[in-house]
Amino acid sequence: MSNSQPDKAKKEHVLEATERIEAPVGGPGRGPMGGGMVGQKAMDFGPSAKRMLRRMSPDKVPALFVVTITVASVILMSVGPRILGHATDLVFNGFIGRQFPAGTPQSELPDAVQGQDVVPGAGVDFDAVGRVLLVVLAVYAAASLLAWLAGYVLNGVVQRTVRRMRQDVEDKINRLPLGYFDRSPRGELLSRVTNDIDNVSTTLQQTMSQLLTSVMTVLAVLAMMLWISPLLALVALVSVPLSLLVTRAIMKRSQSQFVAQWRRTGKLNAHIEETFSGHSLVKVFGRQAAVQEEFDRQNAELYDVSFRAQFVSGLIMPSMMFIGNLNYVVVAVIGALRVASGSLTLGEVQAFVQYTRQFTQPLTTVASMANLLQSGVASAERVFELLDADEEVAETTSYDAAKAAGAATGGPTRGEVAFEHVTFSYTDRPLITDLSLVARPGQTVAIVGPTGAGKTTLVNLVMRFYELDAGRITIDDTDITDLPRSVLRGRIGMVLQDTWLFEGTIRDNIAYGRPGATDDEVLEAARATYVDRFVHSLPDGYDTVVDEEGSNLSAGERQLVTIARAFLTDPALLILDEATSSVDTRTELLLQHAMAALRSDRTSFVIAHRLSTIRDADLILVMEDGSIVEQGTHGELLAAEGAYARLYQAQFAATG
Repeated sequence: MSNSQPDKAKKEHVLEATERIEAPVGGPGRGPMGGGMVGQKAMDFGPSAKRMLRRMSPDKVPALFVVTITVASVILMSVGPRILGHATDLVFNGFIGRQFPAGTPQSELPDAVQGQDVVPGAGVDFDAVGRVLLVVLAVYAAASLLAWLAGYVLNGVVQRTVRRMRQDVEDKINRLPLGYFDRSPRGELLSRVTNDIDNVSTTLQQTMSQLLTSVMTVLAVLAMMLWISPLLALVALVSVPLSLLVTRAIMKRSQSQFVAQWRRTGKLNAHIEETFSGHSLVKVFGRQAAVQEEFDRQNAELYDVSFRAQFVSGLIMPSMMFIGNLNYVVVAVIGALRVASGSLTLGEVQAFVQYTRQFTQPLTTVASMANLLQSGVASAERVFELLDADEEVAETTSYDAAKAAGAATGGPTRGEVAFEHVTFSYTDRPLITDLSLVARPGQTVAIVGPTGAGKTTLVNLVMRFYELDAGRITIDDTDITDLPRSVLRGRIGMVLQDTWLFEGTIRDNIAYGRPGATDDEVLEAARATYVDRFVHSLPDGYDTVVDEEGSNLSAGERQLVTIARAFLTDPALLILDEATSSVDTRTELLLQHAMAALRSDRTSFVIAHRLSTIRDADLILVMEDGSIVEQGTHGELLAAEGAYARLYQAQFAATG
């Protein structure tokens, strides 16, 4: 069940909210979540990133397994260069030893090789070198296998996390009040639900494994570097704070650009969705050029912020490479001097140079992922804002479950509806003030009045689409706030002026009101509401598939299907909001008979602009500015020559 077209006051409220949504960055605008719009200030990266990681907590065991095998993989990868350095020493010592006659004392050897395992007269022990290389091959193979296994398990963790996030968003949308959707452009909401969640998934998939491996690699390599030479390790560590300062400075500038990028993406999606939904109107009024101009403007803005975000964050990688190369040169020079003095072996320096590369590479990798991380966390923050939005007022806990089950299955109800001093407003300006009325069981209550009078608002309050500011509404002497919404709405059937069909067959759309209905019951509802008249002219009859817009049905046929849907639910209370406005005169006459049968023994609220359709109503309420100014039967109100008589005469004078 969806909400009907907003009244004038509701439209003003929506326009005000839209203006606030589109407030410029840095201005006083407020977003649909009640907080500042994304992009209004710099994104709080740390808490948002931590919250995104906490969503993985249900997969603690697989996550710990990933960490364990990643540590093992990194340790093996870190040990590899040290073992390979030993092979270098074997080759170097053998080559040097062959340059001297056998038996030459160690004291006569060059200072650079004294104290090393140089055997004068002995050549290279290729068997020993081969064994070392086989060990290195086994170590690297095991490390690669563990890394693959870690990536495989982590992939499952990430996808399950994103699946839970999608489920949480879907559940959240079902708990949000209707006012939230009034305030939020549909394209912006769709962007959060689709684009932003997909971006979070991509970010987690591409960064989690690399970040974990990079951190472990830095720690393991640092330990190996300290083992080989504390002096060279200190030299290598100098580049770390320098790299962090450079990265921090660049990320600080690019952060707001990524937030703005996704905000602009949401606005562009909202424009595209609105344009596509109103494509016919755009064509009719010749607004293609204006729409294209607006699209080009928003697209250009998105291009600008995206370019700036990618360009600024793209400076991180070359900056890190430059710092890493400087560090490499310094380590190579100092290492060569240490070899010349005999303090280190050539294999140790070779291993250290490899460790230097392994040490700076993770830092460079993390830096290169900065733009992806910022983009992903910006999207996560937008999703979290949706998840943190204020929900509908909590369901009552005092309602008896057995009573609820009975009501949901069609338990006995009288259908008496009472408004007691009801006050309501969409904004600070009251729309309905101190309204009281009683709809007796079985009565048909028609509500008429000018646009913006509060007619649709009245029935929306009965459905608890919105919460009252004051007063209360009762059904059969039970306050509607004491009823679970599912029970309350299960008693009510609603047919809106704006039809909505789901993608599926006509049979499925009728049965949507009562999923357990049999085919015979669906056919009975279709015949009673004259759907059966046109269905047989369709290619597949009741199995004809319609899309969500029902483009292969006329407006009147779509309305008939929605009326059949309400008929099938057999509700105690029926709400008809301009339900026959889209059908032709002959079909409307047929529907009047169907509606008479549908309204029998039920309390019915009928909102109508065509006063000819409500002449037989038991009670007609005339509303102006949220108040009931007249009430009575058709004849009584005409005789009173008041507001209703003026509406009636104006309408028939216009059609006469």
